[in-house]
Amino acid sequence: MDNVNLIDTFSEFKELKNIDRATMMSVLEDVFRSVLQKQFGTDENFDVIINIDKGDFEIWRNRIVVANDELTDPNLQITLSDAKKIDEDYEIDEEVSDEVNFFQFGRRAILNLRQNLSARILELEKDNIYTKYKEKIGEIVTGEVYQIWKREILILDDEGNELILPKNEQIPSDFFRKGDTVRAIVYKVDLRNNNPLIILSRTSPVFLERLFELEVPEIFDGLIIIKKIVRVPGERAKIAVESYDERIDPVGACVGMKGSRIHGIVRELRNENIDVINYSSNTQLFITRALNPAKISSIKLNEEEKRAEVYLRPEEVSLAIGKGGLNIRLASQLSGYELDVFRELEEDDEDVTLEEFSDEIESWIIDELRAIGCDTAKSVLNLSKNELVKRTDLEEETIEDLLNILRNEFE
Repeated sequence: MDNVNLIDTFSEFKELKNIDRATMMSVLEDVFRSVLQKQFGTDENFDVIINIDKGDFEIWRNRIVVANDELTDPNLQITLSDAKKIDEDYEIDEEVSDEVNFFQFGRRAILNLRQNLSARILELEKDNIYTKYKEKIGEIVTGEVYQIWKREILILDDEGNELILPKNEQIPSDFFRKGDTVRAIVYKVDLRNNNPLIILSRTSPVFLERLFELEVPEIFDGLIIIKKIVRVPGERAKIAVESYDERIDPVGACVGMKGSRIHGIVRELRNENIDVINYSSNTQLFITRALNPAKISSIKLNEEEKRAEVYLRPEEVSLAIGKGGLNIRLASQLSGYELDVFRELEEDDEDVTLEEFSDEIESWIIDELRAIGCDTAKSVLNLSKNELVKRTDLEEETIEDLLNILRNEFE
Protein backbone atom coordinates (compact mmCIF):
# COMPACT_ATOMS: atom_id res chain seq x y z
CA MET A 1 0.00 0.00 0.00
CA ASP A 2 1.37 3.47 -0.82
CA ASN A 3 0.56 6.95 0.45
CA VAL A 4 -1.97 7.67 -2.28
CA ASN A 5 -4.04 4.55 -1.60
CA LEU A 6 -4.11 5.26 2.11
CA ILE A 7 -5.20 8.88 1.61
CA ASP A 8 -7.84 7.73 -0.94
CA THR A 9 -9.30 5.61 1.83
CA PHE A 10 -9.41 8.65 4.12
CA SER A 11 -11.12 10.67 1.39
CA GLU A 12 -13.78 7.99 1.04
CA PHE A 13 -14.48 8.25 4.75
CA LYS A 14 -14.68 12.03 4.44
CA GLU A 15 -17.22 11.92 1.62
CA LEU A 16 -19.25 9.11 3.14
CA LYS A 17 -19.51 10.58 6.63
CA ASN A 18 -19.89 14.20 5.56
CA ILE A 19 -17.28 15.48 8.00
CA ASP A 20 -15.89 18.97 7.40
CA ARG A 21 -12.34 19.41 6.14
CA ALA A 22 -10.83 20.92 9.31
CA THR A 23 -12.24 18.15 11.50
CA MET A 24 -11.04 15.47 9.08
CA MET A 25 -7.49 16.92 9.08
CA SER A 26 -7.48 16.99 12.88
CA VAL A 27 -8.72 13.40 13.10
CA LEU A 28 -6.10 12.16 10.62
CA GLU A 29 -3.28 13.87 12.52
CA ASP A 30 -4.50 12.53 15.87
CA VAL A 31 -4.69 8.99 14.50
CA PHE A 32 -1.17 9.20 13.04
CA ARG A 33 0.18 10.56 16.31
CA SER A 34 -1.44 7.75 18.31
CA VAL A 35 0.47 5.23 16.15
CA LEU A 36 3.71 7.19 16.59
CA GLN A 37 3.24 7.18 20.35
CA LYS A 38 2.92 3.39 20.33
CA GLN A 39 6.00 3.00 18.12
CA PHE A 40 8.32 5.53 19.81
CA GLY A 41 6.77 6.28 23.20
CA THR A 42 6.20 9.95 22.27
CA ASP A 43 5.00 12.00 19.31
CA GLU A 44 6.22 15.40 20.55
CA ASN A 45 9.25 15.51 18.24
CA PHE A 46 7.26 14.60 15.10
CA ASP A 47 5.64 16.90 12.53
CA VAL A 48 2.67 15.35 10.70
CA ILE A 49 1.82 17.10 7.43
CA ILE A 50 -1.37 16.02 5.66
CA ASN A 51 -2.51 17.32 2.29
CA ILE A 52 -5.90 15.84 1.41
CA ASP A 53 -6.10 17.82 -1.85
CA LYS A 54 -2.92 16.22 -3.17
CA GLY A 55 -3.68 12.89 -1.60
CA ASP A 56 -0.46 12.53 0.38
CA PHE A 57 1.03 12.93 3.83
CA GLU A 58 4.46 13.34 5.34
CA ILE A 59 5.90 12.53 8.76
CA TRP A 60 9.09 14.33 9.84
CA ARG A 61 11.11 13.46 12.96
CA ASN A 62 13.16 16.13 14.72
CA ARG A 63 16.30 14.97 16.58
CA ILE A 64 19.27 16.66 18.26
CA VAL A 65 22.81 15.88 16.99
CA VAL A 66 25.04 14.33 19.68
CA ALA A 67 28.56 12.91 19.71
CA ASN A 68 28.83 9.34 18.49
CA ASP A 69 29.47 7.99 21.98
CA GLU A 70 26.71 10.05 23.73
CA LEU A 71 23.63 8.56 22.06
CA THR A 72 21.03 7.61 24.75
CA ASP A 73 17.67 7.93 22.94
CA PRO A 74 17.66 7.09 19.19
CA ASN A 75 14.22 8.66 18.84
CA LEU A 76 15.20 12.06 20.23
CA GLN A 77 18.90 12.03 19.29
CA ILE A 78 21.04 11.28 16.25
CA THR A 79 24.79 10.68 16.14
CA LEU A 80 26.98 13.18 14.38
CA SER A 81 28.11 10.58 11.83
CA ASP A 82 24.51 9.70 10.92
CA ALA A 83 23.57 13.40 10.72
CA LYS A 84 26.42 14.04 8.28
CA LYS A 85 25.02 11.29 6.03
CA ILE A 86 21.98 13.51 5.66
CA ASP A 87 23.94 16.75 5.31
CA GLU A 88 27.71 17.32 5.75
CA ASP A 89 27.13 20.72 7.38
CA TYR A 90 25.40 19.41 10.56
CA GLU A 91 27.20 20.05 13.88
CA ILE A 92 26.60 18.84 17.47
CA ASP A 93 23.52 20.32 19.23
CA GLU A 94 21.85 21.22 15.94
CA GLU A 95 18.37 19.88 15.11
CA VAL A 96 18.00 17.39 12.29
CA SER A 97 14.66 16.79 10.52
CA ASP A 98 14.37 13.65 8.45
CA GLU A 99 11.29 12.07 6.84
CA VAL A 100 9.91 8.87 8.33
CA ASN A 101 8.46 6.23 6.04
CA PHE A 102 5.25 5.30 7.82
CA PHE A 103 4.91 2.01 5.97
CA GLN A 104 8.14 0.67 7.45
CA PHE A 105 6.16 0.19 10.68
CA GLY A 106 4.46 -2.83 9.11
CA ARG A 107 0.96 -3.99 8.21
CA ARG A 108 -0.16 -4.24 11.84
CA ALA A 109 0.52 -0.54 12.44
CA ILE A 110 -1.36 0.39 9.25
CA LEU A 111 -4.30 -1.84 10.23
CA ASN A 112 -4.33 -0.27 13.68
CA LEU A 113 -4.39 3.18 12.11
CA ARG A 114 -7.35 2.31 9.89
CA GLN A 115 -9.28 0.84 12.84
CA ASN A 116 -8.60 3.93 14.96
CA LEU A 117 -9.69 6.15 12.11
CA SER A 118 -12.96 4.23 11.65
CA ALA A 119 -13.69 4.40 15.38
CA ARG A 120 -12.95 8.13 15.57
CA ILE A 121 -15.07 8.95 12.53
CA LEU A 122 -17.97 6.88 13.86
CA GLU A 123 -17.72 8.73 17.17
CA LEU A 124 -17.63 12.08 15.38
CA GLU A 125 -20.63 11.14 13.29
CA LYS A 126 -22.62 10.27 16.42
CA ASP A 127 -21.62 13.57 18.03
CA ASN A 128 -22.62 15.48 14.90
CA ILE A 129 -26.06 13.82 14.77
CA TYR A 130 -26.61 14.38 18.49
CA THR A 131 -25.62 18.07 18.28
CA LYS A 132 -27.59 18.64 15.07
CA TYR A 133 -30.85 17.27 16.48
CA LYS A 134 -30.31 18.75 19.95
CA GLU A 135 -30.45 22.14 18.25
CA LYS A 136 -33.62 21.08 16.38
CA ILE A 137 -35.73 20.24 19.44
CA GLY A 138 -39.18 21.74 18.88
CA GLU A 139 -38.72 21.97 15.10
CA ILE A 140 -40.62 20.03 12.45
CA VAL A 141 -38.66 17.37 10.56
CA THR A 142 -39.73 15.18 7.67
CA GLY A 143 -38.70 11.58 7.14
CA GLU A 144 -39.64 8.31 5.49
CA VAL A 145 -41.09 5.33 7.33
CA TYR A 146 -38.50 2.55 7.21
CA GLN A 147 -39.70 0.03 9.77
CA ILE A 148 -42.94 -0.37 11.75
CA TRP A 149 -42.98 -2.09 15.12
CA LYS A 150 -45.68 -2.52 17.73
CA ARG A 151 -44.47 0.22 20.06
CA GLU A 152 -42.65 2.57 17.68
CA ILE A 153 -41.85 3.48 14.09
CA LEU A 154 -38.35 3.84 12.66
CA ILE A 155 -38.04 6.85 10.35
CA LEU A 156 -35.06 7.84 8.20
CA ASP A 157 -34.27 11.48 7.42
CA ASP A 158 -32.74 12.73 4.16
CA GLU A 159 -29.25 11.77 5.34
CA GLY A 160 -30.26 8.29 6.50
CA ASN A 161 -30.22 9.14 10.21
CA GLU A 162 -32.57 7.04 12.35
CA LEU A 163 -35.46 8.79 14.10
CA ILE A 164 -37.97 7.14 16.44
CA LEU A 165 -41.72 7.93 16.60
CA PRO A 166 -43.09 6.06 19.67
CA LYS A 167 -46.69 4.83 19.71
CA ASN A 168 -47.61 7.22 22.53
CA GLU A 169 -46.35 10.17 20.47
CA GLN A 170 -48.55 9.23 17.49
CA ILE A 171 -52.08 10.54 16.96
CA PRO A 172 -54.45 7.64 17.81
CA SER A 173 -55.78 7.54 14.24
CA ASP A 174 -52.31 7.68 12.64
CA PHE A 175 -51.69 4.84 10.21
CA PHE A 176 -48.42 4.55 8.32
CA ARG A 177 -46.95 2.13 5.79
CA LYS A 178 -43.32 1.61 4.87
CA GLY A 179 -42.25 4.37 2.48
CA ASP A 180 -44.78 6.93 3.77
CA THR A 181 -43.58 10.47 4.45
CA VAL A 182 -44.07 11.60 8.04
CA ARG A 183 -43.93 15.05 9.61
CA ALA A 184 -43.33 15.48 13.34
CA ILE A 185 -41.39 17.65 15.77
CA VAL A 186 -38.13 16.67 17.43
CA TYR A 187 -39.41 16.01 20.95
CA LYS A 188 -36.20 15.03 22.76
CA VAL A 189 -32.66 13.81 22.06
CA ASP A 190 -30.93 11.36 24.38
CA LEU A 191 -27.96 9.00 24.34
CA ARG A 192 -28.61 5.26 24.55
CA ASN A 193 -25.49 3.08 24.81
CA ASN A 194 -23.50 6.06 23.51
CA ASN A 195 -25.72 6.27 20.41
CA PRO A 196 -27.95 9.30 19.70
CA LEU A 197 -31.64 8.52 20.28
CA ILE A 198 -33.90 11.04 18.50
CA ILE A 199 -37.54 10.92 19.64
CA LEU A 200 -40.25 12.54 17.50
CA SER A 201 -43.78 13.58 18.46
CA ARG A 202 -47.03 14.31 16.65
CA THR A 203 -49.10 14.71 19.83
CA SER A 204 -47.20 17.64 21.39
CA PRO A 205 -48.92 21.06 21.36
CA VAL A 206 -45.65 22.36 19.90
CA PHE A 207 -46.30 20.32 16.72
CA LEU A 208 -49.61 22.16 16.26
CA GLU A 209 -47.88 25.49 16.94
CA ARG A 210 -45.22 24.80 14.28
CA LEU A 211 -47.90 23.79 11.75
CA PHE A 212 -49.64 27.14 12.29
CA GLU A 213 -46.31 28.92 11.79
CA LEU A 214 -45.93 27.14 8.44
CA GLU A 215 -49.48 27.86 7.27
CA VAL A 216 -50.00 31.38 8.68
CA PRO A 217 -47.35 33.93 7.58
CA GLU A 218 -48.56 36.45 10.19
CA ILE A 219 -47.60 34.02 12.98
CA PHE A 220 -44.22 33.29 11.42
CA ASP A 221 -43.57 37.06 11.09
CA GLY A 222 -44.61 37.71 14.70
CA LEU A 223 -47.68 39.81 13.84
CA ILE A 224 -49.89 37.21 15.54
CA ILE A 225 -48.83 35.63 18.83
CA ILE A 226 -49.91 32.15 19.94
CA LYS A 227 -50.63 32.56 23.65
CA LYS A 228 -51.48 28.96 24.51
CA ILE A 229 -52.40 25.62 22.93
CA VAL A 230 -54.19 22.68 24.53
CA ARG A 231 -55.22 19.54 22.70
CA VAL A 232 -56.41 15.98 22.89
CA PRO A 233 -54.55 14.57 19.86
CA GLY A 234 -56.82 13.50 17.02
CA GLU A 235 -59.94 14.75 18.83
CA ARG A 236 -59.95 18.45 19.59
CA ALA A 237 -57.63 21.38 20.16
CA LYS A 238 -58.06 24.96 21.35
CA ILE A 239 -55.55 27.66 20.45
CA ALA A 240 -55.60 31.19 21.88
CA VAL A 241 -54.14 33.86 19.58
CA GLU A 242 -53.56 37.59 19.87
CA SER A 243 -52.45 40.38 17.56
CA TYR A 244 -50.94 43.70 18.60
CA ASP A 245 -51.88 45.16 15.22
CA GLU A 246 -55.51 46.30 15.31
CA ARG A 247 -55.74 45.89 11.52
CA ILE A 248 -55.22 42.14 11.79
CA ASP A 249 -58.01 39.76 12.83
CA PRO A 250 -55.96 36.94 14.43
CA VAL A 251 -58.74 34.33 14.25
CA GLY A 252 -59.59 35.16 10.63
CA ALA A 253 -55.92 35.10 9.62
CA CYS A 254 -55.41 31.67 11.23
CA VAL A 255 -58.52 30.15 9.66
CA GLY A 256 -58.00 31.71 6.22
CA MET A 257 -60.48 32.38 3.44
CA LYS A 258 -63.12 29.64 3.64
CA GLY A 259 -60.84 27.75 6.03
CA SER A 260 -58.03 27.48 3.46
CA ARG A 261 -55.23 27.80 6.00
CA ILE A 262 -56.59 25.65 8.77
CA HIS A 263 -57.79 22.80 6.50
CA GLY A 264 -54.24 21.64 5.79
CA ILE A 265 -53.48 21.53 9.52
CA VAL A 266 -56.69 19.61 10.25
CA ARG A 267 -55.81 17.02 7.59
CA GLU A 268 -52.27 16.64 8.97
CA LEU A 269 -53.75 16.01 12.44
CA ARG A 270 -56.20 13.36 11.20
CA ASN A 271 -59.29 15.63 11.25
CA GLU A 272 -58.64 17.00 14.73
CA ASN A 273 -61.19 19.76 15.44
CA ILE A 274 -59.37 23.04 16.07
CA ASP A 275 -61.01 26.00 17.85
CA VAL A 276 -59.10 29.25 17.26
CA ILE A 277 -59.94 31.75 20.01
CA ASN A 278 -59.16 35.44 20.51
CA TYR A 279 -57.08 35.76 23.67
CA SER A 280 -58.25 38.23 26.30
CA SER A 281 -56.80 39.32 29.64
CA ASN A 282 -60.42 39.63 30.81
CA THR A 283 -60.84 36.22 32.48
CA GLN A 284 -64.63 36.07 32.18
CA LEU A 285 -64.53 36.97 28.49
CA PHE A 286 -61.71 34.47 27.85
CA ILE A 287 -63.60 31.63 29.59
CA THR A 288 -66.71 32.53 27.57
CA ARG A 289 -64.71 32.26 24.34
CA ALA A 290 -62.95 29.08 25.50
CA LEU A 291 -66.29 27.31 26.04
CA ASN A 292 -67.32 27.95 22.43
CA PRO A 293 -69.70 26.81 20.86
CA ALA A 294 -71.81 27.04 24.06
CA LYS A 295 -73.32 30.46 24.88
CA ILE A 296 -72.69 31.47 28.50
CA SER A 297 -75.33 33.31 30.55
CA SER A 298 -73.07 34.33 33.45
CA ILE A 299 -69.84 33.46 35.24
CA LYS A 300 -68.84 33.72 38.91
CA LEU A 301 -65.07 33.72 39.52
CA ASN A 302 -63.16 32.57 42.57
CA GLU A 303 -59.70 34.04 41.97
CA GLU A 304 -58.11 32.49 45.05
CA GLU A 305 -59.08 28.92 44.19
CA LYS A 306 -58.85 29.48 40.43
CA ARG A 307 -62.40 28.18 39.98
CA ALA A 308 -65.29 29.51 37.96
CA GLU A 309 -69.01 28.75 38.15
CA VAL A 310 -70.44 28.90 34.65
CA TYR A 311 -74.22 29.30 34.24
CA LEU A 312 -75.93 28.34 30.99
CA ARG A 313 -79.41 27.78 29.65
CA PRO A 314 -80.41 24.09 29.81
CA GLU A 315 -79.99 23.53 26.07
CA GLU A 316 -76.43 24.91 26.18
CA VAL A 317 -75.13 22.64 28.95
CA SER A 318 -74.31 19.65 26.73
CA LEU A 319 -72.54 21.93 24.22
CA ALA A 320 -70.37 23.41 26.97
CA ILE A 321 -69.42 19.99 28.32
CA GLY A 322 -68.90 18.38 24.92
CA LYS A 323 -68.54 14.72 24.03
CA GLY A 324 -67.04 12.89 26.98
CA GLY A 325 -66.45 16.20 28.77
CA LEU A 326 -63.83 17.13 26.16
CA ASN A 327 -64.87 20.73 25.53
CA ILE A 328 -65.02 21.79 29.17
CA ARG A 329 -61.76 19.97 29.97
CA LEU A 330 -59.86 21.80 27.22
CA ALA A 331 -61.50 25.12 28.12
CA SER A 332 -60.37 24.61 31.72
CA GLN A 333 -56.79 23.88 30.63
CA LEU A 334 -56.76 26.88 28.28
CA SER A 335 -58.13 29.35 30.84
CA GLY A 336 -56.28 27.93 33.84
CA TYR A 337 -59.52 27.79 35.83
CA GLU A 338 -61.43 24.77 37.13
CA LEU A 339 -64.85 25.18 35.51
CA ASP A 340 -68.12 24.07 37.15
CA VAL A 341 -71.13 24.11 34.85
CA PHE A 342 -74.58 24.96 36.22
CA ARG A 343 -77.96 24.95 34.54
CA GLU A 344 -79.59 28.36 34.74
CA LEU A 345 -83.22 28.20 35.88
CA GLU A 346 -86.04 30.11 34.23
CA GLU A 347 -87.99 32.43 36.53
CA ASP A 348 -91.09 30.26 36.37
CA ASP A 349 -89.18 27.01 36.55
CA GLU A 350 -89.61 25.32 39.91
CA ASP A 351 -86.57 23.19 40.52
CA VAL A 352 -84.44 21.93 43.38
CA THR A 353 -80.65 21.76 43.54
CA LEU A 354 -79.15 18.32 44.09
CA GLU A 355 -77.47 19.50 47.31
CA GLU A 356 -80.92 19.58 48.88
CA PHE A 357 -81.09 15.78 48.51
CA SER A 358 -77.83 15.22 50.42
CA ASP A 359 -79.73 13.31 53.12
CA GLU A 360 -81.05 10.79 50.59
CA ILE A 361 -78.35 10.81 47.88
CA GLU A 362 -74.67 10.19 48.62
CA SER A 363 -72.28 13.06 47.84
CA TRP A 364 -70.20 11.04 45.34
CA ILE A 365 -73.34 10.39 43.28
CA ILE A 366 -74.14 14.13 43.27
CA ASP A 367 -70.55 14.84 42.15
CA GLU A 368 -70.92 12.30 39.33
CA LEU A 369 -74.09 14.05 38.14
CA ARG A 370 -72.54 17.50 38.35
CA ALA A 371 -69.65 16.26 36.21
CA ILE A 372 -72.11 15.81 33.31
CA GLY A 373 -73.71 19.24 33.89
CA CYS A 374 -76.66 18.14 36.05
CA ASP A 375 -76.89 20.23 39.19
CA THR A 376 -80.67 20.25 39.73
CA ALA A 377 -83.38 17.61 40.05
CA LYS A 378 -85.09 18.50 36.78
CA SER A 379 -81.80 18.55 34.84
CA VAL A 380 -81.38 14.89 35.85
CA LEU A 381 -85.02 13.99 35.16
CA ASN A 382 -84.74 15.50 31.68
CA LEU A 383 -82.31 12.67 30.83
CA SER A 384 -83.45 9.10 30.24
CA LYS A 385 -82.15 6.22 32.31
CA ASN A 386 -80.12 4.94 29.34
CA GLU A 387 -78.47 8.35 28.86
CA LEU A 388 -77.50 8.47 32.51
CA VAL A 389 -76.01 4.96 32.28
CA LYS A 390 -73.96 5.98 29.25
CA ARG A 391 -72.74 9.34 30.57
CA THR A 392 -71.91 8.36 34.14
CA ASP A 393 -70.17 5.54 35.97
CA LEU A 394 -73.32 4.83 38.01
CA GLU A 395 -74.91 1.39 38.02
CA GLU A 396 -78.40 0.96 36.58
CA GLU A 397 -79.89 0.06 39.97
CA THR A 398 -78.40 3.19 41.54
CA ILE A 399 -79.84 5.34 38.74
CA GLU A 400 -83.32 3.84 39.22
CA ASP A 401 -83.24 4.64 42.95
CA LEU A 402 -81.97 8.13 42.16
CA LEU A 403 -84.76 8.85 39.65
CA ASN A 404 -87.41 7.61 42.10
CA ILE A 405 -86.13 9.98 44.80
CA LEU A 406 -86.16 12.95 42.41
CA ARG A 407 -89.60 12.17 40.96
CA ASN A 408 -91.11 11.99 44.42
CA GLU A 409 -90.06 15.60 44.97
CA PHE A 410 -92.43 16.81 42.24
CA GLU A 411 -95.35 14.44 42.83
